[in-house]
Amino acid sequence: MAQEKKIERKPIKAAAQMGKIMADYFYELDEAAKSGNPKIAWCTSVGPAELLRAMGFLVYFPENHGAMLGATRLATDLIPKANAIGYTPTICSYLTADIGSYLAGNTPLSKAYKGIETVPRPDVLVFNTNQCRDVQDWFAWYADEFKVPLLGIHTHRGVKDVGESHVASIADQLKSLVPALEKIVGKPFDMAALKRVLALSRECSELWQKVLFTAGATPSPLTFFDGTIHMGPAVVLRGTPQAVDYYKLLLAELEERITRGVAAVEGERYRIYWEGMPVWGRLSTHSKLFGGLAANVLASTYCNSWIFSAFDENDPFNSMARAYTELFIVRSDEAKEAYIKRMLEIFKVDGIIYHDAMTCPNNSNCRYGMPQRLEKETGIPALIINGDLNDMRMVSDEQTKTNVEAFIEQLAEQKS
Repeated sequence: MAQEKKIERKPIKAAAQMGKIMADYFYELDEAAKSGNPKIAWCTSVGPAELLRAMGFLVYFPENHGAMLGATRLATDLIPKANAIGYTPTICSYLTADIGSYLAGNTPLSKAYKGIETVPRPDVLVFNTNQCRDVQDWFAWYADEFKVPLLGIHTHRGVKDVGESHVASIADQLKSLVPALEKIVGKPFDMAALKRVLALSRECSELWQKVLFTAGATPSPLTFFDGTIHMGPAVVLRGTPQAVDYYKLLLAELEERITRGVAAVEGERYRIYWEGMPVWGRLSTHSKLFGGLAANVLASTYCNSWIFSAFDENDPFNSMARAYTELFIVRSDEAKEAYIKRMLEIFKVDGIIYHDAMTCPNNSNCRYGMPQRLEKETGIPALIINGDLNDMRMVSDEQTKTNVEAFIEQLAEQKS
């Protein structure tokens, strides 16, 4: 069995600046919620944040809060509170943890940011079902609770090639949101503002891609676990100068690491691709487990989901529609497998980990033969880990450790 060693990770210096801009973001939301100005829109993590930000809303993302609940390990105790009002334990544990948090009056924001007592009250909730249908039900519950409008976009699913008909239908839905949003925010839509926000979102996206793709270097200066933390600005501050400035800073640090040959995982021997959701309550545990086996989990579909190459300020609505529909989770298995094969080449991957998240079927791509098909086509071994993004009752640490150690031993035999 592969032997795990204790390793000392080199911290990323830019993290201090990220902490500052994330604090500023949450304090601004808190102040707006208390004063009533500016208006606050709750939004799903993959759009239409650009439209909302351009129209003058401050934008809050419940999925980000769900991830915080998982990472702080509060989620498992809060999920039953949502179960008690009718939300089954097998649906999205972001949803159940977040609603449970609200019902309990317990948010990690209060511990992280002194003076913030609760999540910011919304003036409108806007969802996009490109992730899953659960977001619609999640936002509908809060719309009823807060007695505020609920608006939404219904995305195509199982898309192989994104065509003009897909783009046109989503662009029309985006445009149809504008009149209702104008009434709520109290000012007319400004196309010039949308173009400015889209240009910033595209620049943020391009920089975020460059950050993630530094992991193509050998040794990699970055891990997937780093990515799950540093993606924060790409999610909640996309379309702002702060996000752009942050990723310039982070990219410069990672490029310096490459120049100096600094490895994120000391003695990196095995390069791993992570497919599926993170196990938020085990980020540190998994980072240490893989690192101690000289394995760097260095790339993922998940972190790449906030790369929006299609954004174009010269064609705002169509480019937003295309970007939101090109999202990995929306695509057919054929398109997903072609994408993963490209990533395996770019990152020089030795093995793939698939996380089968109990409450996230839409982001668990190991249930219908994909691992077996890709291993047959590429020769790259795969391991399926059973668990969940937030509900740690569904995670077996001992089983994960045993399976990962055996998998790394398999990779070692192939390399010998």
